[in-house]
This record gives sequence, structure tokens and C-alpha cells, in this order.
Amino acid sequence: MTQAINPAAEAPAAARSFDKQHVIDPEICIRCNTCEETCPVDAVTHDDNNYVVDPDKCNFCLDCISPCPTGAIDNWRLVSARYSVDDQFGWSELPAQEEVRAAEPVEAVDDEAGRLIAEAHLGTGGKSVAPASAASPQVNLYNRQRPALATVTGNFRLTAPDADNDVRHVILDFGDVTFPVLEGQSVGIVAPGTDASGAPHRVRLYSVASSRDGEKPNTNNLALTVKREPDGVCSNYICDLKKGDRVQVTGPFGATFLMPNDPTANILMVCTGTGSAPFRAFTERRRRAMREAPGRMMLFFGARRPEELPYFGPLQKVPDGLLRKHFAYSRMSGQPKVYVQDLMREKANEVGILLKHPHTHIYLCGLRGMESGVDEAFAAICNDLEVGWPALRADMRAQGRYHVETY
Repeated sequence: MTQAINPAAEAPAAARSFDKQHVIDPEICIRCNTCEETCPVDAVTHDDNNYVVDPDKCNFCLDCISPCPTGAIDNWRLVSARYSVDDQFGWSELPAQEEVRAAEPVEAVDDEAGRLIAEAHLGTGGKSVAPASAASPQVNLYNRQRPALATVTGNFRLTAPDADNDVRHVILDFGDVTFPVLEGQSVGIVAPGTDASGAPHRVRLYSVASSRDGEKPNTNNLALTVKREPDGVCSNYICDLKKGDRVQVTGPFGATFLMPNDPTANILMVCTGTGSAPFRAFTERRRRAMREAPGRMMLFFGARRPEELPYFGPLQKVPDGLLRKHFAYSRMSGQPKVYVQDLMREKANEVGILLKHPHTHIYLCGLRGMESGVDEAFAAICNDLEVGWPALRADMRAQGRYHVETY
């Protein structure tokens, strides 16, 4: 394992100044080139080993965050001396965050370094890409070399037996291992074995579908929503897990797609398929901890048929006072195809009320193809309100109120 040595790491913390640096996690990066294609300033480059971010070019515009299919791009370090491109090319895992002030939590550091640490947890300064009221997430506590071991305590099929898609609700218990997660974060699963070239299988990321206090309240476990893919090594591994099996878990990952703690926040969620996982976590969190919250929650959920929609049964039992639910089905016999963007236009009055509210947060999660249609729907709704959607979207992003996670 090769890691760069930060030359200023030995200096006393109080005597050092710090910079934020955008970095890519080589353990979960799948080398798809999306980040390099997206970056408007050519700050992302690669060699035969890693994709990396040039600190001399990166302007923290964040354009690369949402297109990344694994979340590898959503990583930041507070550094006293920047890691060079050559340093990053040699990494097999991310370096540890430098100690800024020993034995003090982020919240206790009341100086410029402390401000930068807090911003590094959320992304980069100047653009708050996570809700301002979200708790500071802990990330990258476990990696491939040092995974957390969890025990499978449940594996349940969520879709009908005759549905074309096999979607599973898998519960992992960590016993006495500390594995803190927040709603909106993901974990990595390590499938055993090697690929055709003899290399270990890559870590695959899955959104957590349970609240921060566990699948059951006050338990040290979490739930995942996993769809079996015909040729998916990791998805088949997870979907075939039996009660009592032991699983290697990495993470947690993600510092931007977080649920606001603010009970006055309106949360507008749009998803397809297993993109419902983080929104189940959002809903459970508010049901448990903020049952009387004045903020509204609204969900647009797309699937081919009701039989193929994860959590369809349980969602029917969630009262509208907690969660307003709108389902779009695209393959119903004898009926026209309806997608989430069509349903959003149909419910334009409800959506419009939320768009005009300064405490509304928007989250999109699901297949990448959905994003353009949803964006057009928002633009059409805003046009009727005589509001410019591009400007509103930019403002919401800057305020940590607009989030996209597609794959």
C-alpha cells in the first residue's frame, strides 16, 4: 500500500494553516471517466492507476459530484500541504485526515482551522453542498484493508414473486463494532473472490435505507435496498445472503446527500426503483424523531408496475400527514405510460407551493436518465409561477437545498 507523506504533518497543529483539497477515493472509483468529462476546468486527470484532482486547477465548482456513479468523487481533505497529482497517482486508499487539534471535536474548534474542517465535512467552502442543518457525517472509517464485519440478520424480497425485478431488503448487524451512518449516506460491500483478471472485486456502494438509530430503534444495524442484476457480481452476492452470513463493509461514504435535521424543512423527493432507499431512511427519521415537524415531506416514486415498486405495501401505511405519496407507473396494461416527471406536472400546484418556500429541500435519486425529465418538469412548473428555474436551482444548490444522486 502506497501513500503520500504530507511534509507539514509533523508541524504543531496550532502553528499550521490549512487548505481544503478535493480528492477521489481510489478504493471505490470505477474509473468510468465521468468526472474528467464533466470537469469544466480540466482539473481531473488520470494515469493507469488512479483518477485524481489537480489542486492547482480545481475551483470547487462541484460539477463533478452528482454524475459520479459511486460517490468516489465526493471526498475532501483539510491539508497543511497539498497532495500533488503524483502523490495521488500512487494512492491505493485515501490518506487519513491530518490532526488539526488533538482531542477536540470539530464543533469545539473555534478558529479558522475549525471553520475549514466543518466545510471540508460538507464539501468545500463557498458552496455548502449539504444542508446547513445536517449533522457532520463521519466518512471513510473502514476500507478494504480494514473493513467492518457485519452479520446478516434478515434478507427479504420487496417485490412480488412474479415481478421482473428481484429487490431485497437486507439487514446488517454490526454487533459491538461502531459504524455510525446518517440518512443519505452509503456503505460499500466487498464481494468475495476475484474477477476474470484475478484482481479482487471492486467495492460496490449501496444507499442506507434505515434511520441513523438503526433498522429498529436503538439497534446497531442498518438496512440496504438491493436489486439483483443479471450479471452483477455484488448484487447477486448480497441478494443471496443468508441469515448469519458475515459481510465485509466499508465506509460510510457521502457528505452531501444528507437529510436536514431542521423540522421546518420541506423535503421533496423524486426517485425510481432502489433510489427509494435514502428516502425510506428520511421518512423513518422524521417519523421517529420529528413526528410533529411542521415541514412537509412529498415523494414522487416511479416504477413499471406496483408489483415492482420496492416498499409498496409499507408505504401505503404511512399517513399522508407525514408523507404525501405519488406513484408513477410506466407499464400498466391498457394504460398510458406515466413517469415521475409527468406526475410532477400533474401535481404542479403542490410542487409549486414547495418550490416557493425558502425551507424546501429537493432530492433526486435513481437512474441517471430520469434527471433531464425531472429538470424539465421543474422548469415548466416554475414557468407557470413566473420564476426562473435555472436561477432557483443554482440558489438552492448554493444553500445546500438541491441534491442529485443518480447511477
